[in-house]
Amino acid sequence: MSTYVFSDVHGHRAALDRALERVAPAEGDSLFCLGDMIDRGPDPVGVLRLVRSLPGAVALLGNHEDLMLDCLRHGDDALAAMNWGINGGGVTSEGLEALSADERAELLDWVSTRPRSARVRVGGRLYLLAHAGVNLGVPAPATWDDEAADAYLAAQSDEDLTWIRDEFWGAEEGLAGEDGSGPVVVAGHTPTPYLERMTEALDRPALGGDGRARMVRVGARRDRWDIDSCAAGGAGLGQVLVLRLDDGEEFYEPILEGE
Repeated sequence: MSTYVFSDVHGHRAALDRALERVAPAEGDSLFCLGDMIDRGPDPVGVLRLVRSLPGAVALLGNHEDLMLDCLRHGDDALAAMNWGINGGGVTSEGLEALSADERAELLDWVSTRPRSARVRVGGRLYLLAHAGVNLGVPAPATWDDEAADAYLAAQSDEDLTWIRDEFWGAEEGLAGEDGSGPVVVAGHTPTPYLERMTEALDRPALGGDGRARMVRVGARRDRWDIDSCAAGGAGLGQVLVLRLDDGEEFYEPILEGE
């Protein structure tokens, strides 16, 4: 059994389809989508449908789903509508309006019940998963068993799990101890080229030799992994990444023109 993570597809269903076809998850494999399925790309509703249909998949809430739900729950709130609109919500709104009332309600109900964090152990290593990251100021447990990991995530605010950026990626240290023990935090939300403004502690440049964004590991102990490979940036820069945690294999599918 293998464990895969991906994030920030932003409506680019075609690239996600290709990446999943390459990965070919088997029965018993685990998949985690770290949010931002919607907005900006051409087929956000298609991404929602696809992720929801994946056997064994856990989808987390991203800040774009947060913006959408806030707008739809408060239909007379002009600020909520503006916040979603300026963040690429128009294409998602149009896609939802094209659905039948029943399917739209069912899909939005599914989105609204998504958790904001998860944890998984792979090969004896603990991974904490969230859309944006964690607040490293929350006291860490002395021992990272599963119960302690759940308590640590429960102590995080919804705001931090979904929206944090500089305070997480720019911190000098993450959660791993000097001996390398402790969890790896895997997140998206921040396109990896942005990290070069926040920290010098990257394992490699955020742009590969082909000029496209790729995942990076952050910190002296490489215990913060940013997997947002700029799909929202579109063709020429953006890719959808599916990462296999078992061996670190990276499966990229570039965003092509017109998709």
